[in-house]
Amino acid sequence: MLVIGRKPGEYIMIDDKIKVTVIRSNEGDLRLAVDAPKEVKIVRGELHEKEEK
Repeated sequence: MLVIGRKPGEYIMIDDKIKVTVIRSNEGDLRLAVDAPKEVKIVRGELHEKEEK
């Protein structure tokens, strides 16, 4: 697992296809923007866990 720090406006790229940008960070609240091809399924963690059960 890769753990890195990013500030609002900074981003990471995954496989030159998926861009994850930090939009806002306030007192433990973090907002991310994910830009990915339509064929890439993106699911929130709590929903993913329900799907696995």
